[in-house]
Amino acid sequence: MSASQYERELKGILEGDTKIISKVTKTCSTLVKDNYFKISNRPFAVIRAAGSLGIDLIAARGDVSFLIEVKTSVDETLHFSSMGGKPQKQAENMIKTCEKTKTLTIYAFRTKGVRGDSWRIFTLDLLGLEGRLSVVHNRLPKIKRSKNGNFVMRWAEGMPLSDFISYLCK
Repeated sequence: MSASQYERELKGILEGDTKIISKVTKTCSTLVKDNYFKISNRPFAVIRAAGSLGIDLIAARGDVSFLIEVKTSVDETLHFSSMGGKPQKQAENMIKTCEKTKTLTIYAFRTKGVRGDSWRIFTLDLLGLEGRLSVVHNRLPKIKRSKNGNFVMRWAEGMPLSDFISYLCK
C-alpha cells in the first residue's frame, strides 16, 4: 500500500466506516475490535489536507478536533532527520503553528506487516492548549528528541489507535 492508501485507511476508520474497520481488525483481539467499532457511534468528519505544513488529515467532531500527520514504515523507529530533514522542519513548524492557534496535532504511525493493531498515536510537546484538547494532549505519548534535538518516533512507545478511539468515544 502507498502512503496515500494508509491516509485513506485512517480516514475511513475515523469516519466509522465499518467495512474498513472490519478489514483493519481482522487479526485483532475482540477487545481491540470492540474499541475500533466504538468510532461508528461517534465518528469524525475527516478531510484530506494537502499542504506544505505536513498535515495529511483534519478530523473534526463537535467535542474535539485535531490535525493528523500520517507516517508509515516497515521499521519501528522513524528518525525525522534521516528522511531528508523535511519531516524535522515540518514538526518544528507544526509546534509553532499549533501553539499559536491552540490546535492539537497528532502523528499516526502505521507499521507495515504487523498483525493486530498496527497504528500508534503520538503528539508533539505543545504549550498553551486549553479545555478538552489539553486533556487529550496530556494523555498522548510525546514524540521524543534525540541527543541532537531531532525528533524520533518509536512505534512501541505510541498509544494503540484502538485505545485512542476508546478514549475519544467515552
